[in-house]
Amino acid sequence: MIVHITTPDAWADAIATGAYTADSLATEGFIHCSEERQVAWVLEKHFSGRTGLLLLHIDPTRLEAEVKYENLEGGTELFPHVYGPIPVSAVVDVSPLRT
Repeated sequence: MIVHITTPDAWADAIATGAYTADSLATEGFIHCSEERQVAWVLEKHFSGRTGLLLLHIDPTRLEAEVKYENLEGGTELFPHVYGPIPVSAVVDVSPLRT
């Protein structure tokens, strides 16, 4: 299982269109994800002070897009990157994040 942090509005858009995309898909070519054990670090580094966020639980076997484990910033920690849209059907659970 991989996860992705998003907003309720972005998730509502995904439900309406059938697939989740993020700005990073257009700008970087992939959607940033993480493993559940990495969520606290990602929240602290990229979402500090934000509230009302959701955690999408994604089954990678339901993805058509390639998933690559990479660290493009030169660190040793690898993160899953999804190289295409995430079908709503690949999201097996959505939970609110308590920050």
